Amino acid sequence: MTDISSLLPASVLRNLADKLYEKRKNAALEQIVPPVLNSFSDQDSRVRYYACEALYNIAKVARGEFIVFFNQIFDALCKLSADSDANVQSAAHLLDRLVKDIVTESDQFSIEEFIPLLRERMNVLNPYVRQFLVGWITVLDSVPDIDMLGFLPDFLDGLFNMLSDSSHEIRQQADSALSEFLQEIKNSPSVDYGRMAEILVLRASSTDEFTRLTSITWMNEFVKLGGDQLVPYYADILGAILPCISDKEEKIRVVARETNEELRAIKAGPTEGFDIGAVLTIARRELSNECEATRIEALHWMAVLLEKHRKEVISFLDDIFPALLDALSDPSEDVVLLVLEVHACIARDAPHFRHLVVFLVHHFRMDHSLLEKRGTLILRRLCILLDAERVYRELSTILEGEADLDFASVMVQALNLILLNSSELAELRALIKQSLSNPSGRDLFNALYSSWCHSPMATISLCLLAQAYQHASAVIQSLVEEDINVKFLVQLDKLVRLLETPIFTYLRLQLLDPGRYTWLLKTLYGLLMLLPQNVEDGDRNTDISNGTNGINFTMRLQQFEHMQRQHRLHCKSQSQMTRQTRRSNSSGTAQEAQRSDEPRRSSLPADSSRPPSRSSWRS
Repeated sequence: MTDISSLLPASVLRNLADKLYEKRKNAALEQIVPPVLNSFSDQDSRVRYYACEALYNIAKVARGEFIVFFNQIFDALCKLSADSDANVQSAAHLLDRLVKDIVTESDQFSIEEFIPLLRERMNVLNPYVRQFLVGWITVLDSVPDIDMLGFLPDFLDGLFNMLSDSSHEIRQQADSALSEFLQEIKNSPSVDYGRMAEILVLRASSTDEFTRLTSITWMNEFVKLGGDQLVPYYADILGAILPCISDKEEKIRVVARETNEELRAIKAGPTEGFDIGAVLTIARRELSNECEATRIEALHWMAVLLEKHRKEVISFLDDIFPALLDALSDPSEDVVLLVLEVHACIARDAPHFRHLVVFLVHHFRMDHSLLEKRGTLILRRLCILLDAERVYRELSTILEGEADLDFASVMVQALNLILLNSSELAELRALIKQSLSNPSGRDLFNALYSSWCHSPMATISLCLLAQAYQHASAVIQSLVEEDINVKFLVQLDKLVRLLETPIFTYLRLQLLDPGRYTWLLKTLYGLLMLLPQNVEDGDRNTDISNGTNGINFTMRLQQFEHMQRQHRLHCKSQSQMTRQTRRSNSSGTAQEAQRSDEPRRSSLPADSSRPPSRSSWRS
């Protein structure tokens, strides 16, 4: 039989024979512990059970010297905690409690070496392993000499992941550990907020409500406590907060709104690392969020940034402007009103004002439904925010040269109805009423007239508002049969109805003095008749050739007639194109029918009652 001493290294034999007990004990541990640890992976559950018992006894005797094997023991205990045999699990729990006692008493335990082991296992899904890991985190955090808070970013994500575990006990344990760490963060002068903020942002979009609530709660505290450390992460935090403002869970909404207000109140600038471009990108992205509350807060952020950092925001205008234009089609009226406020804030400078109006007209041209559904709201609000006269002058300048005549006519009609109906434009109407006596009113009349020529009814309305009744009558007389169509009659009906409103009270009162307002009577009779009046050329020249009160009405009438000729040519061109399209479609259909009937015609008798095809008519 082989002597056991021959199997041991000489150094171990010397230590085993040493006079000092500590050396003999350490030498014995080096020989005893590894084989026991290897037994934990044995397939026989009884071997694993007795290995737990053996290691328990060894640890009980070795105590502090046992720490040198901690990493291997921790790995083994982690596996045994999920063992399939209940007896082995029970034995492992007993061993685990003893090892925890030894670690908390020892001054040789290395937290730096332990954290990588913990981090590797934090995403394990097994509930027994999760309980095991949370237990160790809680125990080590309770040791005053061990700084678990400093390593929190290494395992924070794992703890948050456990909040959505199917086991109520695990969720409770993870929440308890997180609550304890949050309290420590509040009391600690030095915390790595940045790394943890990245984790919280990711967890704020979790499908689990409790995880979202906990994450938002942490971010709320971080924003209050983090100070300068969190400035580079504000955009990411905002990106997590804004969607939560519309969360279905009320508690999450409340905390998210509070956090959003805290963020908005911070006065950091680009010099402190505040990334305005990143925040604008987040706000632009959330403009397409399906929830109204989130879209509104995104717009509030744009407005606040414009107020605080206008120069920097303007430099990113090309990035956000298309999204702001698209937002004008938002189904929510509150969102549209906020979008207009942001647009108005941008348009304070003349170049940006022109830019806004040009793109707004383009947007209306591309999306007629927007003009129909929201045009009145948008234009009225812009008149309040940016000065009605300025807005109308700019729109008139753009529409005067509009190539799409149909759109120009529709747009002018919309502007005319807003001008006549809206209380916000009362001052503008009052100025136009003074066109014959006030230079400012006369200048405004001329500015609007150029584009109002796209619509006969709008032109007549403008003249009635300016009390230029003689010219209004001349405009009516210039109309020809082609101008009197369904669209014209619809607009005429609207004008007649408007003449009965308080806006035109002065006009109706003037009818009490027919001798003085002869041209008003002629104008109204002209509208009533809906037919062009044959007036002698000499009379017409006498009526309008003079530049009454500084307005060259002869030129204005020529301008109107020229614009209407363009509209007539445009209508004729469209009609011809429509007829040609129909004719070609009909011809193609007839030819296809003829080809499909040819095989049958040879066997069928000729039908004299069948009408000839269109091709035979042409031949």
